Amino acid sequence: MARPAFGSVPEPPAPAPPLPPDAVVDLAAVRKEAGVDDVLAALDAELVGLAPVKARIAEIAALLLVDRTRERFGVHAQPPTLHMCFTGNPGTGKTTVALRMAGLLHRLGYLRTDRLVSVTRDDLVGQYVGHTAPRTKDVVKRAMGGVLFIDEAYYLHKPDNNRDYGGEAIEILLQVMESHRDDLVVVLAGYADRMATFFAANPGMQSRIAHHVTFPDFSVPELERIGELMADGLGYRFSPEARLVLRRYLDRRVGQPWFAGARSVRNAVERARLRQARRLVDRADARVGLADLTTIEAADLLASRVLAEAPSDIMSV
Repeated sequence: MARPAFGSVPEPPAPAPPLPPDAVVDLAAVRKEAGVDDVLAALDAELVGLAPVKARIAEIAALLLVDRTRERFGVHAQPPTLHMCFTGNPGTGKTTVALRMAGLLHRLGYLRTDRLVSVTRDDLVGQYVGHTAPRTKDVVKRAMGGVLFIDEAYYLHKPDNNRDYGGEAIEILLQVMESHRDDLVVVLAGYADRMATFFAANPGMQSRIAHHVTFPDFSVPELERIGELMADGLGYRFSPEARLVLRRYLDRRVGQPWFAGARSVRNAVERARLRQARRLVDRADARVGLADLTTIEAADLLASRVLAEAPSDIMSV
């Protein structure tokens, strides 16, 4: 058999003949083969709460699994449009879900890669004439075959600025979302009210978004669990007293300005690590064991400015 010429593209394998109409397919086996359960389990372990978000992802996975199975019977349909809008406050897991979604869509054969390209307005919009189109097209080129995640997408539209070039980026995205919808998934993200205003001003973008997913705020118990998981991932644990202080810290922190959900919890854990390290290094008895090195104590959280105003009631249950 002659070898193909150098640089030539081999012929794709011939498609398998369709199954007969009376055949039966085990969807559980198809699901396992595609690795859907692995992706959903990883998402569930990585993100606390977010039940409606996880339910929507499971629905999308089920749709693609069924479409794949229908094709085995010779039933072909146009691939579904999967451009999405994620709305919610900062720190509610939108980027993480987009990353997991990229992996899921790749495993199900909808996307060529599991690549996620995350950008903001500054990556797409230039500051002078002729600058925006190349930047936007470059980002699209990098994301092609995967997921393009645009955070705070409403900043692309600035109607009060006559010299703004965000509209040019939007026009290019609209064209790509329509002509390459089987090779690129675009996810827009941001605050719900601002995204609503953005869609009202850009109905073409609204019509191309098939899935609107709302990310609810985490409850205090969920934030507490997130903090514990973050600490555990870094090789730490909270002492029983520290867990009580963590709950009181979160009770106060969620009502303060600039609270950003899981991001703020991560910052709190990192600051507690700093205080724990300083406490161990500065104490008179410098000998430490594994428990000392891996335990965050109440004092490491009580030093926070969030609790500085009235620390006397923090340890009360």
